[in-house]
Amino acid sequence: MSAVELGEFGVRRASDSEADKLIGIDAIAAEGNGERQASIRRWCRQGLAVVAEDASGPLGYCVVEYTFFEQGFVTMVMVAPSARGRGVGHRLLNAAAASCTTPKLFTSTNVSNQPMQRLLQRNGWSPVGLLHGLDEGDPELFYLCRRQTRNHSATPGHRF
Repeated sequence: MSAVELGEFGVRRASDSEADKLIGIDAIAAEGNGERQASIRRWCRQGLAVVAEDASGPLGYCVVEYTFFEQGFVTMVMVAPSARGRGVGHRLLNAAAASCTTPKLFTSTNVSNQPMQRLLQRNGWSPVGLLHGLDEGDPELFYLCRRQTRNHSATPGHRF
């Protein structure tokens, strides 16, 4: 498929005023989860959210924080169900890697989240550990994207 068939979209830092739009494309927040809504508002207010958008509006968002052993951590990657399969998650992960200010960038996902695991592996992330006990019966799988890998997959000069 060409970029035209997929539709053009850009990636940029989300503004504080866009929190409601991001809540609208996040299935958990849109269903009324107050904790997720509060997190999205905080991420936007703190300038931590990056949004992928096209002419129709936001397609997805990504958040990088630095609270995981003082290394970069992709706290959230969310792609609107209607935008999945268009490369949005790939572009968001590349933006996260390009903007990361630490030598290492980590993320995690549940073992049951096969689509996220495939996305991470296609983007060159390596599984580095498994943690039991966060979600009963669904361990958390941690991934690492090293700086060398990120430099190859990141868009040159892309800083947010």
